[in-house]
Amino acid sequence: MASNPELENVFSQMIDRFRPDKAQGVDTLIQFDLTGDDGGAFWVKVADGACTSGTGLVENPRITIKSSAATWLEIASGKANVINSFMMGKLKVSGDMGLAIKIQSMFGL
Repeated sequence: MASNPELENVFSQMIDRFRPDKAQGVDTLIQFDLTGDDGGAFWVKVADGACTSGTGLVENPRITIKSSAATWLEIASGKANVINSFMMGKLKVSGDMGLAIKIQSMFGL
């Protein structure tokens, strides 16, 4: 899959939007599998009240989020709702569902 600067920017912005007060006690690795011509694999790590992100696949993520790159860009920009996207099957989550719900508040999605 090709590199997508817009998606890379979204994950950088997630670090800026990270709310440590909503992530107390969270130590996790989240994998994003974004499909489509401009998709790719991204990860976000939350540990010790800090957040980092990067590209590529990680081993043993606690949660994996799958969607098209276009859907994730809409969610990140506020044009689409996470819950609605999940209910419509545009966003799939595997792993810790409790963490999936917490991601919204940790990143203001």
